[in-house]
Formats: sequence, structure tokens, C-alpha cells
Amino acid sequence: MLRKGLIFILSAPSGTGKTTVLRKVLEHRPELVYSISATTRAPRPGEQEGKDYFFVSTAEFRMGIEAGRFAEWAEVYGHLYGTSEDFFQSQTSLGKDVILDIDTQGALQLKSKHPEAILIFLVPPSLEELERRLRGRKTESDDAVERRLGVAKREMELSDAYNHIIVNSDIEGAAKDVEIVIDRERGCRQPP
Repeated sequence: MLRKGLIFILSAPSGTGKTTVLRKVLEHRPELVYSISATTRAPRPGEQEGKDYFFVSTAEFRMGIEAGRFAEWAEVYGHLYGTSEDFFQSQTSLGKDVILDIDTQGALQLKSKHPEAILIFLVPPSLEELERRLRGRKTESDDAVERRLGVAKREMELSDAYNHIIVNSDIEGAAKDVEIVIDRERGCRQPP
């Protein structure tokens, strides 16, 4: 009997290293299906359509919301992000485990629709370290960094809703911890 695929959701405050940790996990666990989100924001340098995101217009995204095409969606920093319900359902019905990289708002929304989803929250070692990382990027103004820190504090208050919390002190260690969670959850959810 084919088991239904598992849903893993990785969330973290901006600047925590979530994308880098996820890349490492996918290198070591290529059988995981990465769910590519749709977004209304413009591509950043190096991002590719269909690999990093599906870049769509705000009008197109809003039509998708009205048509119920998203398993979850959220507005983050003035842009819309969402996960295709069709993609998501097709992969898990084939027994494939899907991993999503979404914010807390989207994660909790998806968990309410799919209570079997496994939520993993990645946190920085401290808020001071998070601030150092955000400022070290040198891509945003002081005001933007302060806004991100405020959002990070609110997101971290939601960590109790997550099944697993992992501290990202170093990328390799955090990736290994995420892989351990995946392996344990797979072991617990095998069909009889």
C-alpha cells in the first residue's frame, strides 16, 4: 500500500538562514519534493522562474485566491506568496514527501487545512545574532532591519504552534537537525 506523502513546513524569521539550511537538506535528501511558491514580488538577482518561485502579477494571484488554487497564501512585506493546492495534492497522493519554505502566517494557515503537516521552526541563537546577520547583509535600511526584527519577535512568539524547534547556530548542524526530524517523522508514520 502506497503511503500518503508527508508535509514538512520549514519557517523562520528573516535572516535566520532558512533558505541556506533548506538547500543543504535538499542536497542530502533529494527525494524530498520542494514546493515552489508563487509570489507577486519581483525576482531578486539570481532567482529563476520555476526554480525559486513562480513570479505572477498581483491580479493573477488574486484570481488564484478567489478560485481556491492555494493551499495557503499570505501577504508578507507587501507581497503575496502562496502554495498551489493542486501541486501539493498531486505530490502527496503519489507518496512523495513535500517540504515547504513558508512564513508563520502561511504555515499556520496550511496546518489548519492539513493538520497532519509537520511544522519545523528555525530560530537564531539570539535576537542579537539575528540583528547582526540582517545588518551584515547590507541590503536594507536601518528602518527595514528594525521592521524585520519586530516581525521576527512576533514570529518567534508563535513557535509553540510548531512540532519542532531547531536553533541555527551553524548551517550544517541545523540542516542535520532538520534531517533527523524528517527521518523520525517518516519512521513514525509508516503504513502498517
